[in-house]
Amino acid sequence: MKYLIVSGGEVKEGFLTWIVKNGGFDVILAADAGMEALYRDHILPDIIVGDFDSVNPDTLEYFHDKEQIEVCMLNPEKDDTDTEYAIREAIRRGAMEIVVIGATGTRIDHVLGNISLLGIGLEEQIKISLVDEHNRIRMINQPLTIRKAEQYGKYVSLIPFSEKVSGVTLRGLKYPLTDYTMGGFNSLGISNEIVSDEASISLSSGQLIVIESKD
Repeated sequence: MKYLIVSGGEVKEGFLTWIVKNGGFDVILAADAGMEALYRDHILPDIIVGDFDSVNPDTLEYFHDKEQIEVCMLNPEKDDTDTEYAIREAIRRGAMEIVVIGATGTRIDHVLGNISLLGIGLEEQIKISLVDEHNRIRMINQPLTIRKAEQYGKYVSLIPFSEKVSGVTLRGLKYPLTDYTMGGFNSLGISNEIVSDEASISLSSGQLIVIESKD
């Protein structure tokens, strides 16, 4: 099953409608303040989760009164963020692919925290991505192929998530690498570009953040 999770960060008007229309999702799950974007764009989620401390009471009441929407109320005294709970709940319900929107924005602490949540996908062996109107962010520990016709943006950037990423080999990209070890404090992997019909990214150990950017 493919889940769309709408988190509480910035979701530009129109982007939510576009991704719902084109994403082929089986379930839409709103995490707390993510309800605001759904309410604005007149889209009903299947599930709402959260402690509901950051959503407008009128918005919460609107969705709470819809019988077809499942409500999962969380204790506000919790260790996990609403987004982490939403991801784990989607996995518990059988999700094999999760797209999270509203996971980026002005709160850099939340952005970095949400990027770290991509590691849950590696643990559970499912696909998780963070997407906004400019970027798609994934974490990999095994080979990834990106077809040029399906790429999310012009640029492909690679950032080590683990202390060291070994055996990095890039093919079909403007700046190729062969059996390279990425790590340390540098920006080597930023702003590469796909120059073939498809690009391949492989590694032998570690975790790598892959960001496709439109600008």
